[in-house]
Amino acid sequence: MSTAELDGISVAYDDLGTGLPVVLVHGHPFNRSMWRPQAERFSREGYRVITADLRGYGETPKPPHEVKTGLDVFAKDIARLADRLGLGRFVLGGLSMGGQIVMEFHRTYPERVAGLLLADTSPQEETEDGKRVRNETADRVLAEGIGWYADEVLTKMVAPENVRTMPDVAAHVLQMMRTTPKEGAAAALRGRAERPDYRESLTRVRVPSLVVVGTEDEFTPVADAELMHELIPGSTLAVIEGAAHMPNLEREAEFNDVFARFLKETN
Repeated sequence: MSTAELDGISVAYDDLGTGLPVVLVHGHPFNRSMWRPQAERFSREGYRVITADLRGYGETPKPPHEVKTGLDVFAKDIARLADRLGLGRFVLGGLSMGGQIVMEFHRTYPERVAGLLLADTSPQEETEDGKRVRNETADRVLAEGIGWYADEVLTKMVAPENVRTMPDVAAHVLQMMRTTPKEGAAAALRGRAERPDYRESLTRVRVPSLVVVGTEDEFTPVADAELMHELIPGSTLAVIEGAAHMPNLEREAEFNDVFARFLKETN
């Protein structure tokens, strides 16, 4: 692990391999270890893979008085880390909330993006009901901790059959969720409730783009991935059978093969 002092916080990150830079952004409520299988494989195959804990997640603290962390703040943190690491243009990928951070980054810094991976995410702005639920969830997480949330959503993050047959994957996902600092999770929930609509900006993507989704994903169903595929000119859509919200872990081989083909075309 390495750390970088950025905007008053110490960002924890891993920087593996050499070659075309690939920055992967984790989802909520996870940490950079969710991308370990991809970082380990692709850093051996001629890519420089960078994964970081977002502020308030994993080993990266959030500023003590920050009660709301918007997607724009996360995107700026990625830009600052990329500057610190001397990255010019790079492939940028994210899953779930990480995918929305990627969309925000592309909207703000399109000239820095060499390729896009959008996995199990959605481009629409939050609904009024969704805003209420996210803020209520943030309140409860702060009051009770995040353990109840982790237990409640495990079989939506990982398909029930995969929880049964892939106990190591289920345990990893559960451990990431249970160890996420409640303050960071709550701040991100409040910020994400106010996310903008990215559909228009996706029509302006001019780099190779890969959209991935699991067939069993209840949070961001296949229809959301199909919408992004339609919006992004020339994009590739990959639907991973038997995976829910975490296809990079539930169907590691299939996900990696799709991503490998995409990176070769991007390179």
